[in-house]
Parts: sequence; C-alpha cells; structure tokens
Amino acid sequence: MNAESVPVGREGAQVEVSERPCWYAGTAAAIGVFVAVFVAIGLAAVCIVFAVIEALPVLVAPAVILVVAAGVGLSMVVILAPGHTYVVQLFGRYVGTVRQSGMGLVPPLTTHRRVSARVRNFETAELKVNDAVGNPVHVAAIIVWQVADTAKATFGVEDYEEFIGTQAESALRQVTTAHPYDDDASHGTTSLRGSTDQVAAELAEQVADRASLAGLEILETRISSLAYAPEIAQAMLQRQQASALLAAREKIVDGAVGLVQSALARLEAEGVVALDDERRAAMVSNLLVVLCGDSRATPVVNTGSLYS
Repeated sequence: MNAESVPVGREGAQVEVSERPCWYAGTAAAIGVFVAVFVAIGLAAVCIVFAVIEALPVLVAPAVILVVAAGVGLSMVVILAPGHTYVVQLFGRYVGTVRQSGMGLVPPLTTHRRVSARVRNFETAELKVNDAVGNPVHVAAIIVWQVADTAKATFGVEDYEEFIGTQAESALRQVTTAHPYDDDASHGTTSLRGSTDQVAAELAEQVADRASLAGLEILETRISSLAYAPEIAQAMLQRQQASALLAAREKIVDGAVGLVQSALARLEAEGVVALDDERRAAMVSNLLVVLCGDSRATPVVNTGSLYS
C-alpha cells in the first residue's frame, strides 16, 4: 500500500466505535434467573449426593451441567448504581452499554466494565506561560466534564482521565498565548483579566475539540488563578499604577479647564473685572496651578503699596 494514501493524524488513528445500547432485561427477569440458579444448584447437589451414596456415576454429568448453567445464569445478572454505566463485551467485542440503574440482565458470558457518567471536575496545574505580548504569567483553570460516549472513552484512548488532564493544560497554554494579560488597544479588546467570560468560552471550545476523541463532554471551564510571574510582577504593578495616575491626571485637567472657562466667562459677563490678554493668561495659569496641584496652594494676598 502506498504510504501517501494512509492518513496520519487524529482522523486516521482514532478507533471507529460509538456507544450503542446493550440488550437488557429488568429486575423481574433478574429475580427469575436468581431463582433458577438456586434451583439448579440444589438439583446439582442432590445429584452429587445420590451419585456418592448410591454409587451412580451417571448422575455426575447432570450435576456438572446444572452447575455450568447456574454459572452462566449468574454471569447475566448485573447491579448498577445511578450515575454509572456498564460497557459490555463478548469475547473482546463491544456489545453495547447499559445505563439503566438497578438489577437486571445482560447477554450471557459477557464481561462488564464500569464507567462513571457523573459530572466531575479538576483543576489544572498552575502553568507558566507567556501571554500575547510576551509577559510571563501564571495561570490555572477548572474543567467541569463528564463521559458522554462510554465506548469512545473505553476503547478510543488508553486512560481518558489522564487524557483530559493533558489536553486541558495544552488548550490552556494555547488560549493564554493568544491574549494579553491586560487590555491593550494594540492587541484588541480581549484580555485574560478583563474578558474572563470570552476567554472561558474559548478555552471550553478548545478543550471540547480535543476531548471529543475520547467521548468526553466539557460542561464548563473557568480561569481559577491568574497572575504575573514573580520576576515581572513588581514592574507590572508600577506600570498599572502609572496608567492609573495618568488617567486620574487627565480627568483632573479636563475638570480644571472647564472650571477656568466658567470662571472667566462669569467674570466678564457680570462686569466684575476687565482683563487684558496678559492678565487673563496669568489668571488662567494661577487657577490651573491651584486646581491641578498635588499639594494645597498657599495664596499670597496683594493689597497694594502702603506708602505713596
């Protein structure tokens, strides 16, 4: 066969199996089989006793047949708790999955593997990843999941719990590297810290795409831990403080300019004082210094000369 015609990758390597229901009989049938098993065991015991006492070896064969029949009957009985399933195999071949809870019957001579269908969750290890702008960050996530296809979970991967853990960390790394830690106009509006819902949805989609191979369903993902790496945490804190200070200064200046304009307009409108350009500029400068300064202003009162 030509090597080029053989697909390489997920589509070519995955096991082609999907969950299907297995033949199942309810509690009444299981009780009937239990009664038949006890009767068969009792008859086998009687046959063995008569074979020993009466020296009738011909009764040994019926006793063996009855014991074998009792064993086959017992192999059909299963008891399943709510939230669990049985993956049923017959001589290595997948027969189907039992999801009905309680006592019931499955095909004889089959083996059963219990697979939990309950909702489970785990937290990934805290990963050190570079964000979209190259800053190292520590990030972890919580993944809520459950087994949706028991056949794929059993036969599609070696260990589906280990598989989902590894794939979740891989998806978390990919999502983290695609977004900056903080909002940055040069990298769009989506950030790890400011767009948590969008990032969580993207992470869920990435994990679900990988987990579908193992028949697993992702119910929810959330970022549980997010912080700058220690080596740059102090620098990033200073950057955030500087950004906040600049934003506060900008707001103060905007407010001060509005107050100065309002004051000059009222003085001129009410004829309190007539200002030329030089005095207007001086007043504007003084008012801005008073309104925008960090420390409290100390005014100097000019009363004119005391002596002529």
